[in-house]
Amino acid sequence: MPDTWFTADTHFLHAGVIPACRRPFSSIAEHDASLVEAWNATVRPADTVYHVGDFALGPAEAAERIFRRLHGRKCLVAGNHDKRSRKLPWAEQHDGIREISVEGRHLVLCHYPMRSWPRAFRGSLHLYGHVHGTLPGTTQSCDVGVDVWSYRPVSLSDIVDAMALSDTVPEEVARARDRG
Repeated sequence: MPDTWFTADTHFLHAGVIPACRRPFSSIAEHDASLVEAWNATVRPADTVYHVGDFALGPAEAAERIFRRLHGRKCLVAGNHDKRSRKLPWAEQHDGIREISVEGRHLVLCHYPMRSWPRAFRGSLHLYGHVHGTLPGTTQSCDVGVDVWSYRPVSLSDIVDAMALSDTVPEEVARARDRG
């Protein structure tokens, strides 16, 4: 049975991301090759990957060459650096928020981290990118960016395990529990 994976902030072709995010690569060519290798070692061709923004910055033709090398059915929830990436042949493309159900869990995908999101009171989980590992998750939210997950897509079970280690309950949920 195909699996579902999540990732964000790959920033293919963007040399500036290496020093800005202290990524351990000596060049953008090494960066991109390593991320493609890690992606394809994780994702099978029949799997689905939700990319939660900032796929690539660079020439459209070069981005498409990388895109076509990556395994899986690829779905984009656009980020702030995806103007050119939107032209790639994604299976799905979404602006803003995308709500999905995976393994019986309601997920809210958005490039930007949110303090409140749809159905948070009912246990919905929020997956985001944009912050490159600088904003800790909560018991119901998680940064799925490559800077957090060893430069590869991550499974929902690993995300849920990481959330279980958090002591931070989303503010809105905590207030509701305190009232209730």
